[in-house]
Amino acid sequence: MKQATNTHYQHLTEKLEEISYLNGVMSTIGWDQEVMMPSGAANARAKQISSLAGVIHERLTDAALGDCLTVLEQTGLDTFDVRQRCNIQEAKRNFDLDTKVPKKLVMAIAELSSKANTAWVTARQENKFSDFAPYLKQFLALKKEWAQCVFPDKDIYDANIDLFERGTSSAEITPIFERLKSELIPLIRTIQAAPFQPDTSFLQGTFPVDKQEALARKISQDIGFNFDHGRMDISVHPFCGGSHPTDVRITTRYKESDFIESLYAVIHETGHGLYEQGRMPGHQDLPVSESLTMGIHESQSLFWERMIAQGQPFCSHYFETIRAAFPDHLRHATPDSFYRAINTCKPDFIRVEADELTYPLHVILRYEIEKGLFDGTMSVDDLPEIWDSMMMKYLGIKPPTDTLGVLQDSHWSGGAFGYFPSYTLGAIYACQFYNTLLKESPDSEQNIATGNFKPIKRWLNERIHSQGRLYTPQELVLRVTGEALNPDYFINYLKAKYTAIYQLS
Repeated sequence: MKQATNTHYQHLTEKLEEISYLNGVMSTIGWDQEVMMPSGAANARAKQISSLAGVIHERLTDAALGDCLTVLEQTGLDTFDVRQRCNIQEAKRNFDLDTKVPKKLVMAIAELSSKANTAWVTARQENKFSDFAPYLKQFLALKKEWAQCVFPDKDIYDANIDLFERGTSSAEITPIFERLKSELIPLIRTIQAAPFQPDTSFLQGTFPVDKQEALARKISQDIGFNFDHGRMDISVHPFCGGSHPTDVRITTRYKESDFIESLYAVIHETGHGLYEQGRMPGHQDLPVSESLTMGIHESQSLFWERMIAQGQPFCSHYFETIRAAFPDHLRHATPDSFYRAINTCKPDFIRVEADELTYPLHVILRYEIEKGLFDGTMSVDDLPEIWDSMMMKYLGIKPPTDTLGVLQDSHWSGGAFGYFPSYTLGAIYACQFYNTLLKESPDSEQNIATGNFKPIKRWLNERIHSQGRLYTPQELVLRVTGEALNPDYFINYLKAKYTAIYQLS
């Protein structure tokens, strides 16, 4: 590479690193808003976030950055190594997208996100969807305007999906979701009518929060989460945030009446955290090391939560540890009864508490609502009734309140339309990845049964986490598993697992 090119590339990386640092600050104050900020600071925080969003937007759309990218492209991308090419291409894509969005719109979305989140928390607490509805309408208007700016040739909802699942459209998602509905709804109904129902009585009672916290932290650490580069806190809605791979922050929420929810939320968020902590060494402040898509990110949390932690080997390994934490409740339980109990299929109102068999239907419901909101076939004011009707259709239950229904998720309060499909796409990815792991490392389940998670974490670090954005999601899945995304693995896994648990054959 020529010296002049070296200079321009160095100039580019300096600008990209500064943007990364600013985004880290934004992430930290966002985490603070969710976890520690006093409620009275909401308006001030909204202004702070808006101002910082404006500064970041200025950096992203700086004409000097565009000039630098132009010179590098004219030099020829084949003169750079694969990581350098990725940084240039990612920076060019982001620059092209960001320069199409007026600063005023960026700031408006950021400020509305902060205000809407506060409004959502209050509306959720008070069970008043009508108080949140105006914010949702504003967000739809702003996200439609955003979509027209960045992807004028795309369907508006597809433009929003692309933000989370690049290169994926509703035309690809809808057939997969229709197939899942056709397979899962009848299976769930069969399970509900099955004569055998696993005993879950020992999972009911009072479970001290301090015991829950200690157990969750131990298992998170055992799996491989580095608490020197991360921390665990409490929030209304569990999430993984932080400013850098050396500062990864996971959260959960605790209920004294249910230790399974918080424990598996921690395992889920630990999966996200491991992805962030495992990003490409030496390039952690550059685009090439960033996580690929939300679906791939979700595959990593579900890989640990469902493929591993809800499996028999994991339950066998940790059963005595869990029983020691809650001896009065699990005195007469066994590893097998515990495994069956945590894998029961029971339609419920809350997505984040849903079992893996009903969970996809929660996602499909939200996907179809978002699609309807953007194509105009649904209106915001009708959402509580639409939500309740679809819950009856898919899961046979009707939420008694909006808090347990349309108000339960934080995503719309941040304008994250198009995010929900990533959860179920992630489950399909996770199952396919796990199937490949077992083929390549047949002793993996024995390792799980003995608490040896290092080989599995190393496999994920090498095959997925450290690959950053070198490949598209489609290319990554093909490289890791040898075939394209295939929902058959997910469907067959669910059928086999739940047929055995409920003794259906």
